[in-house]
Amino acid sequence: MAAPMEVAVCTDSTATLWSCVVWELHSGANLLTYRGGQAGPRGLALLNGEYLLAAQLGKNYISAWELQRKDQLQQKIMCPGPVTSLTTSPNGQYVLAGIAESIYLWEVCTGNLLVILSRHYQDVTCLKFTGDSSHFVSGGKDCLALVWDVCSVLQVEPSRTPVPRHIWSRHTLPITDLHCGCGGPLARVATSSLDQTVKLWEISSGDLLLSVFFDVAIMAVTLDLAEHHMFCGGSDSSIFQVDLCTWPGLREKSFHPDQDGKVFKGHRNQVTCLSVSADGSVLLSGSHDETVRLWDVQSKQCTRTMTLKGPVTNACIVLAPASMLSSDFRPSLPLPHFNKHLLGAEHGDEQQQGGLTLRLGLHQQGSEPSYLERTDKLQATMCSTMEQSILGGQGQLRIRMTELEGEVRNLRKINRDLFDFSTRMITRPAK
Repeated sequence: MAAPMEVAVCTDSTATLWSCVVWELHSGANLLTYRGGQAGPRGLALLNGEYLLAAQLGKNYISAWELQRKDQLQQKIMCPGPVTSLTTSPNGQYVLAGIAESIYLWEVCTGNLLVILSRHYQDVTCLKFTGDSSHFVSGGKDCLALVWDVCSVLQVEPSRTPVPRHIWSRHTLPITDLHCGCGGPLARVATSSLDQTVKLWEISSGDLLLSVFFDVAIMAVTLDLAEHHMFCGGSDSSIFQVDLCTWPGLREKSFHPDQDGKVFKGHRNQVTCLSVSADGSVLLSGSHDETVRLWDVQSKQCTRTMTLKGPVTNACIVLAPASMLSSDFRPSLPLPHFNKHLLGAEHGDEQQQGGLTLRLGLHQQGSEPSYLERTDKLQATMCSTMEQSILGGQGQLRIRMTELEGEVRNLRKINRDLFDFSTRMITRPAK
């Protein structure tokens, strides 16, 4: 079986020719382009291997494209305000957006806005999920990085304000980027900041494991899959490679380019985004100098330069989903209408008709009776009707009985369909 193909997905701030472009990583061949709008920094995400989402720069909507549709008009997910950061959960169930200082969490299958988190004091600059979708981390201009437990956030009572699992407040200037490693709740998180430091944290304990000090502000950070190396993009156009395994037991370390010597040089302006290939041999970088570069990690040499029409806002390496390589592929489910408010219909969003709603979290459970409760009520009505029919006409009774039996059958079918749908969603393998 052929090895999975790695592709580079990139955007720039002008979107003169296209909004987003997909290149084959090693050959540089142009595979796909998407048109419509300008994607903002930290505002690009793949959803369930079927859609590409892009938060529009300075606009109050998110563009969505089917991965394989040619010359399509993008769908628009309307938001309460301009989106400053965007991500999706690896399991494809949630979309997460930073809007000003608040974090909005949507459920993909229904479009319901599940919760609004307001614990940052200034704009949210970056968001990332852990690999198992159990936690996500937010960073902001308020110098804070917050760790959120998804289960706890969804189960909090309406009268209570959700609280983060950890509050990391050791940075002294705005956070510019963050990276979540492997391991789910045991993962390590790297955060970069304008305060010229990169810090490495542990989600399980909340401890600060390492602080690395540089001579310039750090605008982007990433780790390889094995977490042997940490790559840091500087405001002076340099990329620094920090070897994590060479500093056992140290909690603080100053990086000196002359001594450590592991610096990638070639960009002519600040580095805005970094990503590493699955085998750790290739580094992808984007810069305000309007170029995306591929680097050989071992030799620190630039192997390919791709020129864009404006400052690069997003550049990442991903394994190409099957939908990206197959022209016949179509999404399994259409994107629903995304509500802009909690309790959608009560706050002006139109209530969607003809679909099944899977309610998650205590705050989503209202007074509306379930299908089984409605079935029991109908059964009681039928029994009452039978008793009254002794004194009434038999013809009207038979008509009423037929109507009620039909409605009971319909409700039971809906209940079975909902159970089957829920079972498939819970038991299907993660992608």
